[in-house]
Amino acid sequence: MHADQLGISDEMVRELVARQFPGWSQLPVRRVRASGTVNAIFRVGDDLAARFPLRPADPAATRRLLEQEARASGELARHCPFPAPVPVAIGAPGSGYPLPWSVQTWLPGTVVSGAGASGSTGFAADLARLVSALRSVDTAGRRFAGSGRGGDLRDHDQWVETCLRTSEHLLDVPRLTALWVRFRDLPRAAADVMTHGDLIPPNVLAGDGRLAGVLDCGGFGPADPALDVIAGWHLLGDRPRAVFFAQLRCDELELERSKAWAFEQAIGAVWYYETTNPVMSAMGRRTLQRIVAHTPI
Repeated sequence: MHADQLGISDEMVRELVARQFPGWSQLPVRRVRASGTVNAIFRVGDDLAARFPLRPADPAATRRLLEQEARASGELARHCPFPAPVPVAIGAPGSGYPLPWSVQTWLPGTVVSGAGASGSTGFAADLARLVSALRSVDTAGRRFAGSGRGGDLRDHDQWVETCLRTSEHLLDVPRLTALWVRFRDLPRAAADVMTHGDLIPPNVLAGDGRLAGVLDCGGFGPADPALDVIAGWHLLGDRPRAVFFAQLRCDELELERSKAWAFEQAIGAVWYYETTNPVMSAMGRRTLQRIVAHTPI
């Protein structure tokens, strides 16, 4: 998926696990075929998942990031009303792999697909319950301090401009440009709340039309309340989305800002993963279509 992506084989993972965690050395190791874009995932036995960053980075900085993500994941798991992975261990570089890596508990369930549970009002109600529960966690004075989604929309102008320029063969760029001009100037009124930060289909598990679990929880932290409302655009059809918004009691500004954050994420997914990760590219296109359909210019 990435030009600088690290290679990691099943045998490499088996060797790393056996050398660094001998108690797991007899457990089977199986690569998980997934549409995620940040980590390669390997199942270790029935109860564990090993996660290996896909892109080169400084090992010390990577370890600090994994430790931060473990703290965030653990905090989310303590407060989440649905199953969430629990951090277990952090491994060291070795056996040809240059970075630290992490281990967490494995969650059973089916990752939400393009259609999946998108038509279920029960699933929508579960999503609203999840977002509400995370919002209720005390920020303890923490505020958004990152460079990603969740702060000032205008900080993403350069990225969006790059995406629009690169998407001319894929999307209605003039229409989308007009949308971003509108979105970027939306005011911010609400204080930061605790958010998952990345409620997209690959990070949500479903079963029988209900929410079965949430994944990739290392970004749990304070941000714009509208950030988790992107789940409505990424995951839900029209009727369930209305249920989701109603249960969260979203006002008009929060709804518009949720469109903006979903737009910023989707516009990049379409072109960046066009050939390398068609599932993510299709997600971005579908989300943009939903936003366009509900945003008159």
